[in-house]
Amino acid sequence: MTAKPLLTALLPLVADLSRELPEGERYRRLLEAMRALLPCDAAALLRLDDEWLVPLAVDGLSTDTLGRRFKVSEHPRFEALLSSPGPTRFAADCNLPDPYDGLVDGLDDHLEVHDCMGCPLFIDERPWGLLTLDALNPEQFEPIELGALEAFASLAAATVNAAERIERLNNRVEDEHQRAEVYRQASGQQHREMIGQSKAHKRLMEEINLVGGSDLTVLITGETGVGKELVAQAIHAASPRADKPIISLNCAALPDTLVESELFGHVRGAFTGAMNDRRGKFELANGGTLFLDEVGELSLTVQAKLLRVLQSGQLQRLGSDKEHQVDVRLIAATNRDLAEEVRSGRYRADFYHRLSVYPLLVPALRDRGRDVLLLSGYFLEQNRSRMGLNSLRLNSDAQAALLAYDWPGNVRELEHLIGRSALKALGNCKERPKILSLSAADLDLPNANVEAAAEQPAALVTQAVTGDLREATERYQRQLIGACLERHNNNWASAARELGLDRANLGRMAKRLGMK
Repeated sequence: MTAKPLLTALLPLVADLSRELPEGERYRRLLEAMRALLPCDAAALLRLDDEWLVPLAVDGLSTDTLGRRFKVSEHPRFEALLSSPGPTRFAADCNLPDPYDGLVDGLDDHLEVHDCMGCPLFIDERPWGLLTLDALNPEQFEPIELGALEAFASLAAATVNAAERIERLNNRVEDEHQRAEVYRQASGQQHREMIGQSKAHKRLMEEINLVGGSDLTVLITGETGVGKELVAQAIHAASPRADKPIISLNCAALPDTLVESELFGHVRGAFTGAMNDRRGKFELANGGTLFLDEVGELSLTVQAKLLRVLQSGQLQRLGSDKEHQVDVRLIAATNRDLAEEVRSGRYRADFYHRLSVYPLLVPALRDRGRDVLLLSGYFLEQNRSRMGLNSLRLNSDAQAALLAYDWPGNVRELEHLIGRSALKALGNCKERPKILSLSAADLDLPNANVEAAAEQPAALVTQAVTGDLREATERYQRQLIGACLERHNNNWASAARELGLDRANLGRMAKRLGMK
């Protein structure tokens, strides 16, 4: 082959090196140029991945070839090509089995006698992969000089190197955008500390510190509003990955098709509107932590695809056959009973067991005793600052009402209640006060404590609110509950109804107050 045809074939590829092209398109052009230079019926570019050869681009082979993974030790022709420093052409009557048998487009029979050659690709003097050519005519490659293939392989290696460098640069840019977004969000939010002193809270913190130091997958369960995302952030902060990103995805906020794109990414043209290649949450979280909130909302189809990534650490972007290896620590959260979902057939058992390596239950606010007052202080201070007040506080009856309430919405409900009540109380003031005190009436909680207190003798109420605030509050609660029980002849269910409490919650409160 003369230098002119070789140069004509190589010039477009040289021009492509300076262009930003999708990886798949770049490799397609590479094979197209090779087939123009070295006419053949099938060509392939394969990347060496440990002991496997992974097809990145094929021309003249069936599409499913891209989904195959060829184990080198099981394909002697590939072994021979990789062990050679340069191009290799196999004899037409070579009895080594051909890995493309049955994969050449338009050929249903076995390849039998044909022409086959290939060349290893080296990047930084290390084997990167292979270029292979096959022709049905056993004498097709007879006039071809192996030097032409070797020259083309050198340019192919440069093309691959350029593609990988461009991808690394794009990933770096995307990482910087992601980091900037994280910083932007962080700058607009006060650090959310996990506040509490109750035994239930202390046990939770002990478990967070224990599992944080491992790489185990954690399934955080608990009622809506208990702070499962805050727990996930605390686990990440306690882990060796703390200096890497924690990426979050609310699985309930997106339809199935978008969930897959968000998780795994996509390539240009994968679906309508996919104008560019895009990495998913798994790749963005590489080296760090991925937090999947509302994981109980995932469909069975998405569960199956996620299971594969969790098992192998490998994923494919939507519309691509290329494998991406990720190292991600997974934390998931749900308010559903996933074990029951498995029993009812709405959740995959294998996926559930993969998620719940370390189950972690976040206690409900009603089970955290006086933590409700500590958390109230946190939210009161936030609102004091926001509203420009000197002080924002709770009256003793407000504290008693907070302790008595059942908190079906947990910490989130408490946060919203404090903000709403403070705003309403300020609105009811004729003049802007320096100190704004919230009463039980301002909180407007759906229980009868305030009304019940009004029915008690004035001396009883006065006695309840004197002395140390904590002792006075508890004394007031004991007197209130005791008087109510006396009226109902120690019928706890009737007393709970009058007090506006759940029977079990009244029992827990009485036990905490030493009344049981």
